Amino acid sequence: MIKRLAIGDLARQTGTKVNTIRFYEEIGLLPRAMRTASGRRTYGTADVRRLAFIRHGRGLGFSVEEVRSLLALADEPERDCAEAAAIARRHLRDIAMRIAQLETLRDALAEVAVSCEGGRAADCRVIEAIAGAELSVEA
Repeated sequence: MIKRLAIGDLARQTGTKVNTIRFYEEIGLLPRAMRTASGRRTYGTADVRRLAFIRHGRGLGFSVEEVRSLLALADEPERDCAEAAAIARRHLRDIAMRIAQLETLRDALAEVAVSCEGGRAADCRVIEAIAGAELSVEA
């Protein structure tokens, strides 16, 4: 018989908070856990693998919906992986856009930081820039 894990054990084994595991169950990324006679959640090897997949996908910056789509593909191994590739390409475009925004922000902050080497806070370009007077980078 396969040893079942309690939610705390699953959390420790995967580095996931208990509340996050419950949330993933609630939104359907993880299947509802089996319950003991006393109502405690228990998890098997497949749950550990699925949670690891979710955590890795989220760690790579995939949205919950992208992870959901990728899990649906993983659950049907005979499906064409073109959809997974399309998700990855969209995610890559999003990353490239965020990198461009961060580079613009870096350049603007570098310019402002060197221009403020002392003086009064009331005249500080760093404070002005953060307040929105100088930087116009969209989040």
